Amino acid sequence: MGTALALIFGLIIFLVVVVLLYIYNTQRKLVSIDELCKNALSQIAVQLNSRWDALLAAAKLAAQYSKHESETLINVINARRGATATTAEEVQQQQGELSQVLGRLLAIGEAYPDLKASDLFSKAMDSVNSYEENVRMSRMVYNDTATKMNRLVRMWPSSFVASMLNFREKDYLKVDEEKKTNYPNLDEAFGK
Repeated sequence: MGTALALIFGLIIFLVVVVLLYIYNTQRKLVSIDELCKNALSQIAVQLNSRWDALLAAAKLAAQYSKHESETLINVINARRGATATTAEEVQQQQGELSQVLGRLLAIGEAYPDLKASDLFSKAMDSVNSYEENVRMSRMVYNDTATKMNRLVRMWPSSFVASMLNFREKDYLKVDEEKKTNYPNLDEAFGK
């Protein structure tokens, strides 16, 4: 009877150690992925701020052509620059504001062909597009990392550890609804 009791006691200790190791490893994985999500949001914020800087340079060039409109844009850009997005919702909001300012700046460029033809204006707009591509890539990294986090938070048994340690699902960065509807209708373009 003594060896059976020792065997059961040993088995219980073994199971407790296995469970504690699982909790330890899962916690480390959750923290690691949570930090990757924060890093990805930080990268997006850096790229958005760089994009604001490029828009400011273009707006200052546009000021030579349309003083009132450019001053308004410069004030908006200066107010938005440096704002750090720390959540998916804040990234979406800042992305929308950037799109509005960019649209207004492009309208000024269309209204003043000399400005649009300016080499400096073209370079500034190329910088804006380059930063937009960087933001797109950073958004993809964030969403991929959020997917990993959400799987861990939702799948059993890691969901048990996640809820115990207050880890929550991450919001995804969504496609701007306006961008989804701005694609040309190819059926109309080709007469179908």
